Amino acid sequence: MLQCSKLVRFRAKNLNSSTLIATCASRITHNGAGQAAKTFTILAVQAFYADQFVLPLPEGHRFPMGKYRLLRDWLSQHLPSVQLQVAHAATDGQLALCHTPAYIQSIATGSIDPARMREIGFPWSLAMAERARRSVGASVQAARASLGFASPPPGQELGSQSEAVEPRPQGLAANLAGGTHHSYADKGGGFCVFNDFAVTARLMQAEWARIYRQPLQVAIIDLDVHQGNGTASIFTHDPSVFTLSIHGEKNFPFRKEASNIDVNLPDGCQDDAYLHALDLALDELEHRFKPGLVLYLAGADPHEGDRLGRLKLTYDGLEARDRCVMHWCWQRRIPLAFAMGGGYGTDMGTTLKVQQATYTVAVEFAAKWQSRINTK
Repeated sequence: MLQCSKLVRFRAKNLNSSTLIATCASRITHNGAGQAAKTFTILAVQAFYADQFVLPLPEGHRFPMGKYRLLRDWLSQHLPSVQLQVAHAATDGQLALCHTPAYIQSIATGSIDPARMREIGFPWSLAMAERARRSVGASVQAARASLGFASPPPGQELGSQSEAVEPRPQGLAANLAGGTHHSYADKGGGFCVFNDFAVTARLMQAEWARIYRQPLQVAIIDLDVHQGNGTASIFTHDPSVFTLSIHGEKNFPFRKEASNIDVNLPDGCQDDAYLHALDLALDELEHRFKPGLVLYLAGADPHEGDRLGRLKLTYDGLEARDRCVMHWCWQRRIPLAFAMGGGYGTDMGTTLKVQQATYTVAVEFAAKWQSRINTK
């Protein structure tokens, strides 16, 4: 296995925007006679966003709402191989795969108890309710893209097996936001309203079973600095979903749930120790579980410049982390969908720089997946 700790100073050589554009464009190879032998089409990395729904937050609120639009703007300018698409809103039926009907309705109507709303950390508004659904929908669409499922029109479910076209996995896709892992079945928390990865895991299992008539196992690799307590709670008694969380031991949430693998890190943890812990966790995951889909929460908040993180990872360390997870999935040909999770840099540019690197690495691995598709 490739060791994550050996990737701290590894960066792609000679990889710039023009290279990435060329990698993700259509191309033709020629045989010895100079004739076109085969046409390959390299698809872009699909990434889904909902930053047009801006929450009316009070002055001084610590949630960095503007980072999502800034990330999208950067991707459109510097990584045009990332195909940006508006996220659909998750339906009541999709949300109900993980959330109670009463909770879903309380968010939709604004009838939620004010104390529960304070626990989430946002004031209720129609924009908040819509954004929460779109955040889930973005992860659903990313997972569908990575598995090769075509997303149906907004509000509709994937068709039956008789209507389905044989999926061709793209291997990797993204949600520009998401990672709402503090949301439980019946409540939210920590800026998380609905749990996007929990809903996505259950929905992909249902759609996979409808097409293939067999179960799909899903692994959730949560590398946000805060434990995915809501996700762990939802899947406590579900052996078909494996939860792995590497997080700060003394950080929020202070009452943690039991994931399948929990790695509690001390304050001040640096690159080498973190990446060694990730190596061991991935080894254990492979020993205990065989996923057909990985959902990866690539939080920027383990960075040393994050005001809520309390860990000391560098930019290189976080890039190595992303590369390690994506390489692990690529080696095993496991489709991966990722979301950005937390990021609360003292300077918003710090968070954006971490996220930009995540997408740069993702484009590299997406090119590997597309090369594999074209050789089939």
